[in-house]
Amino acid sequence: MKNSLRIRKIVYSAVCIALAMVLPLFLGQVQIFMQGISPMHIPAFLCGFLCGPWYGLAVGIISPLLRSLVFQMPKLYPTAIAMAFELGTYGLLTGLLNKAFKKMNFWPRTYLSLIIAMIIGRIVGGLCQAVLLGVRGQEYGFTTFITAYFVNTSVGIVIHLIVVPLILLALKKAKLTLED
Repeated sequence: MKNSLRIRKIVYSAVCIALAMVLPLFLGQVQIFMQGISPMHIPAFLCGFLCGPWYGLAVGIISPLLRSLVFQMPKLYPTAIAMAFELGTYGLLTGLLNKAFKKMNFWPRTYLSLIIAMIIGRIVGGLCQAVLLGVRGQEYGFTTFITAYFVNTSVGIVIHLIVVPLILLALKKAKLTLED
C-alpha cells in the first residue's frame, strides 16, 4: 500500500509539472485589470496540498526551471531561478502547514496554509531576486519588491485564493485526494 501511495504521489507531481508547463500557454497572456494571474503558482500549491511538502517543493523548483529551458519563458536568469525558490516555498509550506493544521476544518486549514505560504513564498522570491540582481550590480529596492510581488500580482492572489481551494474541494468530493 505504501508503494502505491508513493507512485500516486509521483504521478500527481508529474501532472502538476505538466500543468505548470501548459497553463501559462493558455492563461499566461490573460490580463485582468492589467495584471497577470500567475498560472504556474497553482500547480505548486496543489502539489503541496495533495502530495505533501517534499513533492510540493520538488514540483515548485522543477516547474519554472524546466519551463524556462523548454520555452525560454520565463527567462532563466533571474526570473526562473527566483520563481523556483518562490514556488518551491509554496509547495513546501502548503504541504507542511496543511499537515500542521490537520485538526482544523477544510476551509480554515486550506486558507491559512495558502495565505501563509503565499506571504513567505513571495518574501523568499523577492529576496532571491534581490540577491540575483545584486550579483549583477543592479538594485532591487523594497518598493520594487512590494510592487512586483504584491501589487502587480494582487488579482492573481485573489484568483488563487478562490481557485485552489475549489479545486481541492472538487478533488476531495471525487475521492481523488491522497491520504497518508
